Parts: sequence; structure tokens; C-alpha cells
Amino acid sequence: MSAATPILSSVPLFEGPYYLSIGGQLVESGASFEVINPATGAAFAKAPAATAAQLDAAIASARQAFGSWSALSYDARQSYLEAFADALQTHREELARLLTLEQGKPLTSMAQPEVDLSIDWIRQGAARRIPVEIVEETDQHTVELHHTPLGVVGAITPWNFPVVLALWKVAPALMAGNTMVIKPSPYTPLTTLRVGQIAQSVLPPGVLSVISGGDELGPQLTGHPDVAKISFTGSTETGRHVLRSAAGTIKRVTLELGGNDAAIVLPDADYQAIIPQLFWGAVGNSGQWCVGIKRLYVHRSYHAAFVQAFVAYAKAQKLGNGLDADVAVGPVQNKMQFEKLKGLLADIKANGQRVVLGGEIDPDRAGYFIPVTVVDNPPEAARIVQEEQFGPIVPIIVYDDVDDVIERANHSPYGLGGSVWGRDTQAAVAVANRLDTGMVWVNEIHTQGVDIPFGGHKQSGLGTEHGLEGRQLFTNPKTVLIRKSL
Repeated sequence: MSAATPILSSVPLFEGPYYLSIGGQLVESGASFEVINPATGAAFAKAPAATAAQLDAAIASARQAFGSWSALSYDARQSYLEAFADALQTHREELARLLTLEQGKPLTSMAQPEVDLSIDWIRQGAARRIPVEIVEETDQHTVELHHTPLGVVGAITPWNFPVVLALWKVAPALMAGNTMVIKPSPYTPLTTLRVGQIAQSVLPPGVLSVISGGDELGPQLTGHPDVAKISFTGSTETGRHVLRSAAGTIKRVTLELGGNDAAIVLPDADYQAIIPQLFWGAVGNSGQWCVGIKRLYVHRSYHAAFVQAFVAYAKAQKLGNGLDADVAVGPVQNKMQFEKLKGLLADIKANGQRVVLGGEIDPDRAGYFIPVTVVDNPPEAARIVQEEQFGPIVPIIVYDDVDDVIERANHSPYGLGGSVWGRDTQAAVAVANRLDTGMVWVNEIHTQGVDIPFGGHKQSGLGTEHGLEGRQLFTNPKTVLIRKSL
């Protein structure tokens, strides 16, 4: 970057060029890679491909900034993060448009709310503190439990919610006194790069850097001796690699991984009233969220009517380019996921499972469009039931007995989220308490917040995000014992 290149300018952020953020500066790279618009299947921009030396430089700048940043008071760090949120707010519309271009999600119903939620998360996170706890108080001494920052945090973020899943790591990490280097997915690097560009205008140099590039940068970040913690969101398989890499230096690790979330609609449910919530819980963001409804269990007594009503609602939702105002469901984000979903559809067809909506891809349509597909009562052993589809293919599965459906819901290597729906709230809560998941909703879906702990059971993750529990995982507990008199 030349000395004359401004951190912020009047040029709309989505027009480029794009830079790495290192040590308070915008930095060019000699190499780049194409970023695909999933609505067209064509490249629309290039992102800088960081070298190993540039990643090292970002980590070094974060390490250098750690001493002065961690020495600030909570109030001082809050002021910086509030200024960061204000700067993001100024560029809200441009960030949302860029998010739609690279991710595919509908602009007004998904991209703008994601940017807004991210900004609010920064503000709310900046207002949170980790208090000093008095563990013991006697006439002789006081025992205090402090929570001290770790150092440099490496954040690796996915392509489904690239803005919010980055910034909900940034707020607690920086407020605890850490510095951070973010590596976004190579499928969706641009909005995160722009967030990094904005951060350089308000945060001290080195406090927050953003490095884009290929998958080869991940092991370098996770294994780096100067990185104290990795916060990773992504697939369970990649999470295994992160754990192995981090083990060499005994890094702290938080993993938010895959899920195969079950929604159980109880026999007494007012199923007609909740179909919109169930539909968007499964198909929102084109089904590309870890806590999306992946298996929808309904009672046999109303199964046929439920399927009919669900399909009718689904037919009213337009599939298309997320920049079009009337589009409700966008493309899946990348060719890899597109091909995986094509394989699932082929498996459904080959095994004679009943498709009551969708199932056929238009071969002449550009982009990565999978139509909303509803599979009626596939067998429990079917791939569409056992695997995490991460796309707009919804299996609606019949059950007869509540105890049996709980067992079926729990019969999974995953345990991220789930939901239970019924008129008798007490009975629904009793079912929810029997689900082996880190988060479970009763008569609602996807409510999350800064103070609501979120983490997975089994192979869905390690550690917790959000809440006091999540904030503490960006720190080391430190016990201080104070003798009152000699």
C-alpha cells in the first residue's frame, strides 16, 4: 500500500480494490484469487492471497499491540469498539450489498439483517465485563479470581454467515484484552476484508488484522507459536484438523462445528400456525446454517395435512438472485456445496424416496441454484436424514411415539441445536430437556444473543460462545491470594 492510499475513502466499498489489513495498514499482495458470485457462477472480484510472510507479519503486529491494548481499561476498550461500530454503521448498505454479491443471500431479508446484527453485537459486546470474583474472604486473607487475556487470538470464519460469525468473535476477544487475526473463508473474503479496512480507521494498529487466502493459511495460523487461541467455526472434519494443529502448542481452542438439528412437532402442536417458522428455520439462508432445521419430525395424526401446507408455503417463496427485491431464497454459496447437494438429490431419486416439491435442477440456469425440495417421510437410514445437507432440502419424517422420536433425534454424532413445538409448553420443555444438544428452542427458533451461551455437544463442537461462559474462554483464570496482614 502506498502512503497516499486512504484507509477509508469515498469510493463505495464493494467496488474494490481489496487489501489485507496488517498492523494498521492496508497491504497489497502479489497474488490474488477470484471470488465467485453464486447467483451467476462467474467471478466478479479478486481478493488478495496473503503469503506466509504476510500472515507472520499480521501475527507479529497483533503480538506487539497486545501489551498496550490489554493494559487499557474496559471503558477505554469499549470506546474503541463503539467507534468501530459507528464506522461500520456508516458503511452498512455497502457492506450488505457486498455480502449478497459474494455469499448469495437475499439483500433485504438476510444480508442487511446480518450486517445490522453484527454492528449491534459489537455494541452489546463492548458493554460486557468479566467481573473479578471473590472466591473466599476471611479475617486472614482474600482469594480473588481474575480473568486475564490470552494474547493473540486467531479466528477462522466460514462462508455461510461471514460477517456476524467474525464479529461475534471480535467483540468478546478484544474486550477481554486480546488482539486478533481473522482468516475468512476463501469463498467469502471480501466483506470481512472491508470490515478489516474499516477497523484500521478506528482501532490501534495491530489490534485487529484480516488476512485472506487459500486453505494453506489455516494450518499456519492454527500451529503458530505466537497464537494463543483459535476460535473456529466450520465443518466437523476441518475442526479435527484444527485440533490436531493446535495441539502442538497447547492452544486454547473453541470449535463451533456441524449439526444435524432435529425439529420435533408434538402431537398437540398448532402446526398450521408454525409452518412459516419451521420453513425459515430449515430454508433460511438457503439452508446454510449450522443450527438450521435439518430433520423435521411430525406426528402421523396430521402428517399429510402438514406436508400439504408446508409445500404450499414453500411454493410462494421465490428463488433467485439475492439482489432482486422479491427473492426470498438465494443460491447456495459455492460450487462444492452445489455438487454435494446434487449428489444428495441423485441419491434421493435413486432410492425411490418421495419428492413432493422441487428435486430438479435447471441445467440451463447460471449460478448455484438448488430449488427448495421437500422429501416426504424418507427412511431413517436415508442420507438426507443422517447427513447434514446444508442446503434447501427438507426431509419431513413421520413419527408415532414421543419417546421413539427423541431417541431418533439423539441418534446422531452431532448435538448442536434442536427445537420442540407444542401447545403444552411444560410437556415441550420436558422433551427439550431430553435432547442431547448444546442449544434447544421451545416454540421458537434461532433466537441468539450476546448473553446466551451457545455451543455443541458430541461432534458439534468444543467450548462455548457468548454469555459469560463464552467471554471467559477468551481469558485465562488467575487466582490471586492476598494476605491481609503479616
